[in-house]
Formats: sequence, structure tokens, C-alpha cells
Amino acid sequence: MDSQKINAKKLFLMSRIALIVTAISFALRASLEPIFMHDYGLSATDIGFAFGPAFYGFTIAMIVFGPIVDLWGMKNVLYISIIAQLIGITATIFATDMWSLFFATLAIGIGNGSIEAACNPLVASIYPDNKATMLNKFHVWFPGGIVIGSLVSYILLDLLNLDWRLFVATLYIPLVIYGWLLLKEKFPQTERVTSGVSTGDMWKAIGKPLFIFMAFCMLLTASTELATQQRIGSLLANANAQPMLVLALTTGLMAIGRSFAGPVVHKLSTSGMLLFSAVISFIGLVLLSYASGAMVYAAAIVFAVGVCFFWPTMIGFVAEEIPESGALGLSIMGGLGMFSVSIILPIMGVFMDTGTEGSQTLMYMAILPAVLIVAFSGLYMKFGKKSKVAEA
Repeated sequence: MDSQKINAKKLFLMSRIALIVTAISFALRASLEPIFMHDYGLSATDIGFAFGPAFYGFTIAMIVFGPIVDLWGMKNVLYISIIAQLIGITATIFATDMWSLFFATLAIGIGNGSIEAACNPLVASIYPDNKATMLNKFHVWFPGGIVIGSLVSYILLDLLNLDWRLFVATLYIPLVIYGWLLLKEKFPQTERVTSGVSTGDMWKAIGKPLFIFMAFCMLLTASTELATQQRIGSLLANANAQPMLVLALTTGLMAIGRSFAGPVVHKLSTSGMLLFSAVISFIGLVLLSYASGAMVYAAAIVFAVGVCFFWPTMIGFVAEEIPESGALGLSIMGGLGMFSVSIILPIMGVFMDTGTEGSQTLMYMAILPAVLIVAFSGLYMKFGKKSKVAEA
């Protein structure tokens, strides 16, 4: 393929809009949880089961497409995402019980995972000398999209009291936009293919102790960030605060933080940023467990600062320190992260159904970043200032 025909800026724009679809679907589930509990009689455990496929469907897509994206092409994987998300959005509109919601969520999860499986290696391929920074900038639009979804939800459902299905239908808008860009643009080969790393070396890379260590840590970082935000409505039900506004606040701050990731991570190093994030996330969850009223928003700010860089910096660390793992390595990391959330959500539901307050559940969640503080302390001792990234 003629590399002169590849427009990195337009491909990056398309990737960010695709990620917005994923993000709004995340805000959508946070909005639908109380609606399906109150209007359709689902329990917190039912909701955890029905929403689980958003995360393990994501994992399935990443595990399936991660090993073959180099050969099949990133563009073809994104075609899969379009089809799956179209099915999932439409099915959600017609969902009325746990199982219909389950299968709709599964389709959306597969579509979302296809986006991550294709776009992470795409960003790494079009910006090979600035991967961690540009991956952070790409992932700006996950929290950014959640802000959009949270505010649209608040306006349509809370202020205007419109039907929830209208909110679901807003997902068609970014879906059509990134689908149109996808049809127009040409794609490069993945970085692993262009750099000549063999498929055998790629598989060997994911067996390295460092990769296995980072994969374990991804289970905890993703659950700390995503499981807490996904169930924010239930967790803060008795905290005298507006959960969707709390979600908009935290994800808005995360979007801002990731926009300036280049100079921040450049100063601290990737391993230093991960340790910093674990410490602040732990403090944020503990504060949220005690907060009420206006203090909820203050605690949410601390939590947002903590989880802001977790996901993209974990991906960026692997892309920089274990580049031979290629698209497969990035897909495994993202897939494991989402899979961990699918496990944690029902567990949180069981806690809440058996009478555990949201505040106590938040304290249980704080155990995850506590473990990460120990893990990332060791990582920082080994890598220190070595793992720096160039500023954008």
C-alpha cells in the first residue's frame, strides 16, 4: 500500500470517534441500571449478569481479533465493530428483561472490543515514535465520551424526563460518523508487520515474566477504574449526590488529564505514573466510601486523578517495553482488563443485594489499588526513569 495515501490525522480522528461509541455505551449502562431495576424488576445481581457481556464480549473480540489483526487488517476488524454495535444498540432499544438486555449488551461488547483490538495497534502504527503519549490522547475519548453520554443522559432523562430509548438512539450518531470515515480512509499495516517481528516472536513475548506481571496488574487497574464507574448509580444511591453528574465530573477530569499526558508521563515515567495512580486511586475510593453531599464531588475529583492514566499507561508501557508482543499483546491487556470487570460487577451486585451499603462496597474496591501500590512499587524500583515517553 502506498504510505503517502495514509492520512494519520484522519485515521486518528476516526479512532477517537469510534471510541466515543464505546464510551457512551458505558454511560448508557450506568443510566439504565436504576431504570431496569425500578421499572422492569431486575435485581442488582441481575443487572451485574446482564451487563457482564459488555466486558467479556469485549474480551472475546480482543482475544479473537488480536492474533489475526496483523494478517486480516485493522480495517476489516472495524467493519465487524460497526455491525456488532448496530445490532447491539438496536437490540437495547427493544430490551425488556434480563436476557434481552444480556444479548444486546453482548453485541455491544463485541463491537467495542473490536474497536480496541484494531485502534490500539493502529495508533501505535501511525505514531511509532510517540506511542504512549498518543495512546493516552486516543484514550482521552473514553472518559470524554462518558462525559458526553452522562450529560446527554442527565438532560434527556432527568431534566426533560424523556423515554430512555431516545437516549440509546443517540449512539447511532457517532456510529454513522466513524463508519463513513472508515469507508473513506486507507489503513497501514501494523507496526509488528512493518518492523519484521515474526509471529513466533510475538507469541514468545506474551510469555515473558514482565508481560505476565503487567497482565495481572491490568486485572486490578481496570476493575478499580471501570467497575466503580459502571455501578456509580447504585454505589452513591444513599450519598445525597447526583450519580450521573459525579460520573461526568470524574470522566471529564480524566479526559483533561489524558489530553496533557505527554508532559506528565514524560516527567514521571510510565512506571512512576502507574505507582502515583495506584496511591491516589486508593485514597479516592476510601474518601468516596465516607463522603456525603458536596464532599462526594470532592472525593470524586481525587478518584478521577488516580484512575486517569491507568488504562492508556498500562497499554503504553507494554507497547514500549514489550513491542514485539504487537497487536496480540495490546489485545490481551485490554481483553483481560475488561474481563476482570465482568467478574467484579456481579460480585458487587451480590454485596449490594445482601444489604451491604454502597459505601462499604467502595471500601472493598479500595483493596484493589492497595495491592497495586505494592506491585507498582516494585515496577518503579526496576524501571524508574527508564520508561520515559516523548512529549507530543
